Amino acid sequence: MITGSDILWRWYTWRDLDADTLHAIVKLRGEVFVVEQKCAYADVDGFDPQCDHLCGTTELGHFLAYLRVLPPGVKHPQPSIGRVVVAPNARKHGLARRAMLEGILRCNARFPGEPILVQAQQYLQRFYASLGFEAIGAPYVEDGIPHVDMRRTRMS
Repeated sequence: MITGSDILWRWYTWRDLDADTLHAIVKLRGEVFVVEQKCAYADVDGFDPQCDHLCGTTELGHFLAYLRVLPPGVKHPQPSIGRVVVAPNARKHGLARRAMLEGILRCNARFPGEPILVQAQQYLQRFYASLGFEAIGAPYVEDGIPHVDMRRTRMS
């Protein structure tokens, strides 16, 4: 069984990403967001070079989880967490929660006192609420998928 403690979590800036790691990121995001969710969208959106990238791998280097932290002013006025993804074969082991907790810690360290935004797929609203995020505004459809903006204001 996979647990969050079995995973090696590593943060990368854009300059730190090597070709193999970038390929693994794009591959996982494509497998889930494009193929599994049947959503044609522009994954390469121009924001990645300004983000911090969290990668979760096994000790053998198998890529299982990912998210990115967008600094304030890149996409939204406040910092945000996006592209949260876990490989299909690694789900139901708490990796998304562990990745989000790492993302929240990163935001709090880099942008102290700032609220954190997520553009959550609506079916995951309860998951994000369990991490302290609250829905702001009405649900909307982006790339054919219902979403809701959520904000986390507590800093712990």
